[in-house]
Amino acid sequence: MKFPLYFSKKIAFSKDNKNNLSRIIVFIGRLSVALGVIVSLITVSTGLGSKKAIKERMADFSGHISIKSKQSNNSYNSSVLSSEGFQLEKIKALPDVATTQKYVASSGILRNEHNFAGIIFKGVGKDFDRERFQKFMISGALPKFSEDGFDSGILISQKIAGDLQLKVKDSIVAIFSKQSQSPIYRKFEVTGIYKTDIKLIDDLFILGGINHARRIQDMEKTEIGGIDVFLKNINNIDDDAPIIDKLVGYKNYTIKATDEYPQIMDFIAIFDTNIALIITIMLFVVIINIVMVLLILIIERTNSIGMLKTLGATNGQIQTIFINYTLLIMVPGLLIGNFIGLAFLLLQKYFGIIKLNPENYYLSVVPVDLNIFYILGISFGILLVSAVALVLPSYLISKISPVKALKYN
Repeated sequence: MKFPLYFSKKIAFSKDNKNNLSRIIVFIGRLSVALGVIVSLITVSTGLGSKKAIKERMADFSGHISIKSKQSNNSYNSSVLSSEGFQLEKIKALPDVATTQKYVASSGILRNEHNFAGIIFKGVGKDFDRERFQKFMISGALPKFSEDGFDSGILISQKIAGDLQLKVKDSIVAIFSKQSQSPIYRKFEVTGIYKTDIKLIDDLFILGGINHARRIQDMEKTEIGGIDVFLKNINNIDDDAPIIDKLVGYKNYTIKATDEYPQIMDFIAIFDTNIALIITIMLFVVIINIVMVLLILIIERTNSIGMLKTLGATNGQIQTIFINYTLLIMVPGLLIGNFIGLAFLLLQKYFGIIKLNPENYYLSVVPVDLNIFYILGISFGILLVSAVALVLPSYLISKISPVKALKYN
């Protein structure tokens, strides 16, 4: 074992190193490290968890990538998806594609004696991904969506149900307007109520049978208004979108879920800034405290420095000893900080202690993303940055004269 590391361990774990000043300084150093780790863990895990949860909720409702007709002109009313150059089977065969589902959308109004609400009726068929949608259900059940006839069952959001005072098994009339035609009336039965916590979705969308939407949009039985493409990993969306876009034909186009709701993505981008700012502040606080610990330890052990120099130790060796000594003092703080931080995050992950207002945050519970690489990275990052920061103040050792240090003793 090299001399600096050996000597650092001897003085760091020495039973004689227990005077009042040392104990106070060591406690302050470890406390600052523990708090830095706790705050950093919570910031990174909840920040990244929120970004991931919001993206997944958007994508799990409307697909990671949606294929639409260029004739729709960004309207909520679907136009017929062109079959020219559209290679659906090749899209399904792509390695990153999990499932696809067809749909037809039409804008309208739900109305009863209590209130009315503007809605987007999204008609889906037998390929509807029921398992993916199940996590949004809060009461009732999913309709069958068989496409054999005109199923009157619909899913509505908790927000719309509250506005219209609807519950499962209630009936409601929907009105759809058509240019140069009389309004179209349809009577539906509420079979289930969902909640995504994404305000732009919950305020507008209801789900029903695709044949109703086809009839409203004057489509043939085999025609569709769009395809929702679900990927196996949302992080691959930017890479997969151009590949899929080449397979949809020149009369259709693709739009990513991250582009369909730009205001939500702008909100998500704030998380990156906040995470970077908080971690920078915590690193700054930790470094200031650790540098203070090092300087006081150097002053406290001036006589030891003088003796080491007298015995032939170089300034570099003594600097390494005190840097190692300070880093070893930090280790218990790192362990305590990780234990407390991870305990809190696990409680939040499995019990959802801290709630949020979904109208402001798009989530009702603070989500947690426990990634072992981020957890280890925070601890090693604090150690590494602290080690680099300690190099400059450790040069104070080179200014200490052995004669004066021994005389100081």
